[in-house]
Amino acid sequence: MAKKAETVNMVDRFDEFKELKNIDKTTMISVLEESFRNVIAKMFGTDQNFDVIMNPDKGDCEIYQNLTVVPDGEVEDDVKEISLTDALEIDPECEVGEEVAKQIFFEKFGRRAILNLRQTLQSKILDLQKEAIYSKFKEVEGEIISGEVHQIWKKEMLLIDEDQNELIMPKEEQIPGDFFHKGDVVKAIVKRVDNPQNNPKVIVSRTDERFLRRLFEQEVPEIHDGLITIKQVARVPGERAKIAVESYDDRIDPVGACVGIKGSRIHGIVRELRNENIDVINYTSNPQLFIQRALSPAKITSIRLNEEEKKAEVFLHPNEVSLAIGKGGLNIRLATMLTGYTIDVYRDIEEDEEDIYLDEFRDEIDGWVIEALKDLGLGTAKAVLNAPQEILDQADLEDDTIAHVMEVLRAEFED
Repeated sequence: MAKKAETVNMVDRFDEFKELKNIDKTTMISVLEESFRNVIAKMFGTDQNFDVIMNPDKGDCEIYQNLTVVPDGEVEDDVKEISLTDALEIDPECEVGEEVAKQIFFEKFGRRAILNLRQTLQSKILDLQKEAIYSKFKEVEGEIISGEVHQIWKKEMLLIDEDQNELIMPKEEQIPGDFFHKGDVVKAIVKRVDNPQNNPKVIVSRTDERFLRRLFEQEVPEIHDGLITIKQVARVPGERAKIAVESYDDRIDPVGACVGIKGSRIHGIVRELRNENIDVINYTSNPQLFIQRALSPAKITSIRLNEEEKKAEVFLHPNEVSLAIGKGGLNIRLATMLTGYTIDVYRDIEEDEEDIYLDEFRDEIDGWVIEALKDLGLGTAKAVLNAPQEILDQADLEDDTIAHVMEVLRAEFED
């Protein structure tokens, strides 16, 4: 009865390992067997003539010691040999020179050995689980995942996925308009998997540009099927994004397919991104045409490219300049991100209109001030003089500096 009770007790001890997630059964059995063999080797000095039979479905383990039968009184190594009399109690038909398998029961291990075995197992299983989690999420980096909000802190939020894995979403990976409550289900992409000291940490993001890509793949079957390709993405999370698409089938309008009838496809993406405005444009390998499309809705009169330095000087009618720049310089910033070209916007000067490029004033105006104004598309004197105050405010210059610039520019035309 004592032996049976001990066996049942061990079933209870290791039953918890039956339902392990992320660990395949073969690996689990291997680790369990290795742990038992370590204990056996410490107890007997070797584990070579022992069989360890794991049955994780039942949660039990059987250990057999393979012993060579020798005549009574001639046992020299009781770890590897057994007397004939003792062997006959195990197998009544055995003979000298044969092997018998003697079952080893857990009560022989002692309480401390069993406790050490349990701790070793727990440690190895924990390491296995961590390795499995790291591998699982490393394979899906850049893919969309859903998790339930479990806890919200000042600098990050904890999500739990359907397999009870923890996902961390730092504040900077949340869209500015995001506001969640505990229990909300949140979509994000797996941005990266950190693994400091074998302690995997899954970082998810809603601001990464790949999140926008994956949402389009989900909403637009032609992208999912490979008929339309997303070539470039530029995004300021929660505000605006530009996405360049290309179709491999002339019969498919890539922009129309992405937007959908009456915006049916893109509206769902916009809602998911907290009303982030999305411009979908046709991709082209022609840099001039691509820059022109990227600056939409502004209409360009001409472009001068420096392909070596990846710079573009764009000329527009005065009333188009503010459209090209966009609110807060957002449109030109996204166009630069999308095309890879540094874009300077200039008013297209009519032949009968007198104007001077700002660079001509570098002896009177600091260069960094001129660059700040050019970043807003104000590349000429009259562009600055005619710019609305709200545009000038975006340069983030002191009032005295703006006043000095205006004074210098007005003096030029008064002369």
